[in-house]
Amino acid sequence: MDETRNGAAALELKHLRCLVAIVDTGSFTDAGIELGISQAAVSRNLLALEKILGVRLLHRTSRTVTPTTAGVQALARARSLLSGAEELVAEASTGHSRLHIGHAWSAFGRHTTEFQRRWHQSHPETELRLIRHNSSTGGLAEGLCDLAVIRAPLDLKPWSHALVGHEHRYVALASDDPWARRRSIRMGEIPGRTLAIDRRTGTTTLDLWPEDERPAVEYTHDIDDWLAAIATGRCVGITPQATAAQYRRDGITYRPLRDTEPVPVHFIWRRQDPHPATHAAVALAIDLYQRNRRVPANSDR
Repeated sequence: MDETRNGAAALELKHLRCLVAIVDTGSFTDAGIELGISQAAVSRNLLALEKILGVRLLHRTSRTVTPTTAGVQALARARSLLSGAEELVAEASTGHSRLHIGHAWSAFGRHTTEFQRRWHQSHPETELRLIRHNSSTGGLAEGLCDLAVIRAPLDLKPWSHALVGHEHRYVALASDDPWARRRSIRMGEIPGRTLAIDRRTGTTTLDLWPEDERPAVEYTHDIDDWLAAIATGRCVGITPQATAAQYRRDGITYRPLRDTEPVPVHFIWRRQDPHPATHAAVALAIDLYQRNRRVPANSDR
């Protein structure tokens, strides 16, 4: 490809490594020693980088080498890009020694800590990392995780999936709301209030009510916006039990919602090249949900 017409395509990591090494060591000679190449190769790589970027990057004298203003900016970006490349190599080389589980809001709810503890005990060879990502697939479609916990309505056909359990629905409301003094709320009462709904990752949709009995809605962008709207008292929210367990905050009270179906909790993962530990994670989640399905959550605790 013509470097003069598409310089960005000609940029290589070796150019960036030379720039960083020159500045860090203070000379072209020492940079060559650190990188295991000749001083001439260091000079060529720097000149190539300056040509690609179209700016001078270093002030050079017989005794010192210092970055120009453009060089300072390029150096910061070079360090960031090289760090990212190193992380990519490290992640690829570790292979399946890590299991990344994504979720949009609340992982496994009240089962999260027990899941982590039991996983560490049973699978010490595979590091577990929980990743929160505000997308409908909990980061799976974005390539951020190996499998994801899903509660929001989602077309499961593109993914391999497993139902691991169900969670009761709760009403989230301001702690000074008159409803907070009650033990539970009926589904039919909600249309009398304004309902906060996270359109991207929330589990609540207006399809829960007949078309002529739907509540007014205030849409939010993520869990923090949702909680903030509810804390003001202008909205209430409907959410799975997991949210009540994971997001206990001053000013927010949760009460069980009656007369409604529970929320299904699924694991989803890519059909091609699933992580070897996928089925172990599914089995553990199912065991936790089944073992605790008769234990009520204490929303007053």
